[in-house]
Parts: sequence; C-alpha cells; structure tokens
Amino acid sequence: MKFTKMEGLGNDYVYVNCFKEMVENPQSVAIKVSDRHFGIGSDGLILIKPSEVADFCMDMYNADGSRSEMCGNGIRCVAKYVYDYGLTTKTNISIETLAGIKYLDLQVEDGKVKLVTVNMGAPELVPANIPVKSEKDILIKEPIEVGGRQYEMTCVSMGNPHSIVFVEDTENFPLEEVGPQFENHEVFPNRVNAEFIQILDAKTVNMRVWERGTGETLACGTGACAATVACILNGLTENEITLHLLGGDLLVHWDREENLVYMTGPAKIVFDGEIDL
Repeated sequence: MKFTKMEGLGNDYVYVNCFKEMVENPQSVAIKVSDRHFGIGSDGLILIKPSEVADFCMDMYNADGSRSEMCGNGIRCVAKYVYDYGLTTKTNISIETLAGIKYLDLQVEDGKVKLVTVNMGAPELVPANIPVKSEKDILIKEPIEVGGRQYEMTCVSMGNPHSIVFVEDTENFPLEEVGPQFENHEVFPNRVNAEFIQILDAKTVNMRVWERGTGETLACGTGACAATVACILNGLTENEITLHLLGGDLLVHWDREENLVYMTGPAKIVFDGEIDL
C-alpha cells in the first residue's frame, strides 16, 4: 500500500489516495500503521476517497481502529494532499466527512499549499446531540466528578464530542491520568475528546488535548474550535483567539452572527512510502 505521512501541528496521520489504492479492513490497517514501534507511526489513518456530494471524501480512523467523524488537522492535510499531488487545481474545495461537508480555502505559495482555512460549521451545544447524558439545554461550567475530583466542563460538538475544562496550568496538569478518565466517563455514550485550557489573555490560550482512541496528541483542530467556543461562552476571551498547542498555533474565529467557526493552520508532508500489509 502506497501512503503519505502528513502532519498538522504534529497531529500526524497516514494518508492513502483511494483513487489509486484499495484498503480492505481499514480498522486493522489503522492499528498497524499507527504503531510507532512496528508500524509507520501516526495518530491514525485517513483515506482520501471520491465523493458524490463534494470534491473529495475524508474517511478517518483513530490509532485504535475506531472510526472518527472529523479531524481539523487531518482535513487541512487532505486539502494540501489533493492540491499538491494534482488531484485538483481549485483553491476552494469541499470535503465530505461523517460530520458533514466542510469547505476549505487554500493559501498557495510557490505552487504548494502553505495554510488552510476550514469552515468547520456551527458548534453543537445540545447535550443529546454531542452526545452527553444530561437533561439540561446546554452544558456550561457543568460540575463533573472524575477520578474522585470535581471539575467544571463545557461541552461542545464540532462533529465529534468535546469536553472543555479550564485549568490554571496546562504544562503541569496530570493529563496522562485524567485524560482517559474523561474519555471513558459514563456521561459520554460515545466517549469524548477532553481539552484542558489555560487562559493567558483575551486573545490567547494554552491547550492540551486527550483524544479518544489515541491519547494525548500534539494538536486537535476540532478540539481547538470547541475550546474557542467554550472560551467565548464562558466570557473568557474575544471571538477570535490564538491557541498554543504542543505542536504549534491555530487561529480560530467564531462568527457569532453566522454561527460558523473558522480555523486556520498549516499542513505539511513528512514523507511518501510503501508498506506491505
């Protein structure tokens, strides 16, 4: 199987051009290629496919083989792949995902995509649609007990479920312990991605993320978007902020009038290769 390894702020995936390649049992392939000792090493597998409703289709699998609806860093890399490898000459494209069709603007320099802005759509705040088990209309600063400790979470879906918690210090937060406890908490029927946010000022935050099915990653695009919405709903920041993630920075803007979230960030090709399955 021929593949391309790409990364967006260190959130790395193995990409396969399914216009040319056939991938049987992608769940097991995702587990194999994601292994950082015996495989290629990645946060998961993303298949680039034809679409009947958009320019392209993104089919995504986590490192544990579970399927995911959407990945903000991953979809930026898909955009770079299809342009840089000549699958399209358009700089405004649409990509079908399990979270709906996303629209992307490509910033091209010297014939290659450097930055991508993604219209991530409207944030979902209704608990049943995230999903989170709750009778409330919206979950802002909602108390939750995790691992014997009390936290306050704000829950948002950007096509996949996120629980955002504000902390004093992201660097020293015990994410390896707390992250899996959030991910598998009983109130999240489909598990959850957990973001831990430190407010620096009205325009800047630090963020660490525990992604369901993968663990801590260097960046999460949908998580950054969900975190931005949570920051604004809690009155902590302006409507456009820069998020410092372990892998780099993302710029996210929530247009409150249109109720659309826009994310801008880089995408890079690491290497091309071929692996026997």
